[in-house]
Amino acid sequence: MSKSAKSEPAKPAKKPAKKATAEVGPGAALDAAAKDHLWLHFTRMSSYADSPVPMIVRGEGAYVWDVNGKRYLDGLSGLFVVQTGHGRTELAEAAAKQAAELAYFPLWSYAHPKAVELADRLADLAPGDLNRVFFTTSGSEAVETAWKLAKAYFKKIGMPGKYKVISRYIAYHGTSMGALSVTGLPGIKSDFEPLVPGGVRVPNTNLYRAPAGTAGPDGTDAEAFGRWAAERIREAIEFEGPDSVAAVYLEPVQNSGGCFPPPPGYFQRVREICDEYNVLLVSDEVICAFGRLGEYFGATRYGYQPDIITCAKGLTSGYVPLGAMIATDRLIQPFLEGNNTFLHGITFGGHPVASAVALANLDIFEREQLNAHVRANEKTFRTYLERLLDLPIVGDVRGDGYFYGIELVKDKATRTTFDDDESERLLRGFLSRALFDNGLYCRADDRGDPVVQLAPPLICDEEHFVEMEQILRSVLTQAWDHI
Repeated sequence: MSKSAKSEPAKPAKKPAKKATAEVGPGAALDAAAKDHLWLHFTRMSSYADSPVPMIVRGEGAYVWDVNGKRYLDGLSGLFVVQTGHGRTELAEAAAKQAAELAYFPLWSYAHPKAVELADRLADLAPGDLNRVFFTTSGSEAVETAWKLAKAYFKKIGMPGKYKVISRYIAYHGTSMGALSVTGLPGIKSDFEPLVPGGVRVPNTNLYRAPAGTAGPDGTDAEAFGRWAAERIREAIEFEGPDSVAAVYLEPVQNSGGCFPPPPGYFQRVREICDEYNVLLVSDEVICAFGRLGEYFGATRYGYQPDIITCAKGLTSGYVPLGAMIATDRLIQPFLEGNNTFLHGITFGGHPVASAVALANLDIFEREQLNAHVRANEKTFRTYLERLLDLPIVGDVRGDGYFYGIELVKDKATRTTFDDDESERLLRGFLSRALFDNGLYCRADDRGDPVVQLAPPLICDEEHFVEMEQILRSVLTQAWDHI
């Protein structure tokens, strides 16, 4: 073929002209652009085919405002993130100051002061000898890092067969392939299978749904239920083979399914089991750390000692992404010898700007005593939510600190839940939109049984609890009529 006969490389197709929008108002152009280009997370994109995408433009304290100027109480702290509240100028100023001084440098064989200062501070706050901090940019990365460390650690000490991880049914631990393998939600995993092998599931600590006979004759013996649930972990280790199990992943209060607190003695028994079989206990505190339960770490609140803590979200109150895996001294020991290296790293882990913001965020915690504020007000928060138990649709209110779930039922006497079609109509067809339209941003979720979840900023007090209860009462009353 002659040179002149050679085909020319295909030119990129021209993008179609921007579609005109018939919408009017301040958000019309943004909404059109969002529908054309923005891929929303965990979202049915078709749900906004005939309605605008909710567009939040600013926040202050416990409230956010949309593009039309309407105010909403942030009953979920964004996504369990904005612990110190919206609009904290000192956090923005800390970010700007650090960006002007040193915007970026990696932690790959080098260090920078803010990462060192933050690691030192977290080691002081974490319980026991959790003294080694590996920074990430998200909770999923922290969870993934913990599994990689567990595998690598056991290989280095001559136990290469230990690679499996045990976690609980319907527990959420992240979306990266490793973290998703730890997650106990089949519905969000099937599209991405096959996943990383080695994930094993055990029962969670939902006392309201405890199997018959596990919580005493009347189903209310929390200690008996805790012993039963902990023993299922021991059974799983025995079944899989102790020489194959590396770690157990547990949240202090399990998020997915609607805020399952640990029964008394549960974590103490799990700690004993992990010690017996040389299995690492990972406390996944991506949600629960930094004041959500009234302590810097949930392990402190419930009195147990993990081998690893994973955290993110509230570490910076969401002003900049940052996560961390905090490990005990013994887990780094093999990597301090000879040529041994933990062959893992993240480009933006321990970012100078994020580290500076995290330090400023912790300063706010100390100055305003936010952990003490949560502990002082959690009973009041619970009291307002428990008032909703007089509604026929409310079956259970559970949680601790500023982290609660309200389980919705079709029949309170029998605790009958809604079937899939009913749940679809209730949550997506009515509740989610109605709560938001009435000025409350929270979560209506059915990854387990249908629940409404609340996790407001830690600055909230009785004024905000009253507002939440009033909106929830009105909307849940309508929901009962709706079904």
